[in-house]
Amino acid sequence: MQNEWILDVLADLRTFARQNGLAELAEQIDDTRLVAAAELTSKSTPAREGTTGYERATATAARTDLGRPRTRP
Repeated sequence: MQNEWILDVLADLRTFARQNGLAELAEQIDDTRLVAAAELTSKSTPAREGTTGYERATATAARTDLGRPRTRP
């Protein structure tokens, strides 16, 4: 994926939000990162029969910190 930089930008924004007490915004950015990963994956990975964009995004998330469980402050 040549556009993975957007995931890094979103990670930086999420970190900023958490460090500044913006927990809800941080969670929304987590959701946005999942959507971005799904879209980037769907554009760069040919679909295998029987898989969905969500499944491909989940595989991408497993390789990054996207797959970690959420915690609320």
